[in-house]
Amino acid sequence: QMSTNDCQDPPEYWTIHGLWPNKGEDCNRTWHFNVTEIKDLMSDMRHYWPDVLHSSQNRTQFWKHEWDKHGTCAATLQILNSQKKYFGKALELYKQVDLNSSLFSFFFQMTTLKEALTSVYGVTPKIQCLPPEEGEEAQTLGQIEFCFTKNLELRNCIEPKGGSNGTETNLQLGTGELSICSDTLPTYYPLQVQ
Repeated sequence: QMSTNDCQDPPEYWTIHGLWPNKGEDCNRTWHFNVTEIKDLMSDMRHYWPDVLHSSQNRTQFWKHEWDKHGTCAATLQILNSQKKYFGKALELYKQVDLNSSLFSFFFQMTTLKEALTSVYGVTPKIQCLPPEEGEEAQTLGQIEFCFTKNLELRNCIEPKGGSNGTETNLQLGTGELSICSDTLPTYYPLQVQ
């Protein structure tokens, strides 16, 4: 899809997928996305939160989706109660976590990565992978989800007793789906995938 969607140079660093509240009962679906409210964040948004799947001059479709589905729910918190606060705080948290300086490109066991991330951040993130394709033995690291309290402090990511926490645990991505990584399969870091 890269050439079709004008994605000539996909980023070779971790980017933001979204900032998702666990519960979305108080979402205001009538609060429509307005890109002008985040115009002073655009440089960082294009760099750290790029839309690599949709072709458009401004590439705002992904941000609109994240605001409509998650931002309007997160806005119940005063610290996230505007589009500028929601996107700005997500960028701030991304820079605070600084995942790019914590990971490096190699082939590894998932337990090693989990231990390293827990050691660096003091919390356990949710790590998601693309399962091995036919003829392959290794899963591919696809997404690392950090969880925060309502005060936006890092916390362990744990599934609630009822099961899925409402985020895209099985996000459709290309031909495969992301799911919780297996501890037993060898894992490729994305930069190694051709």
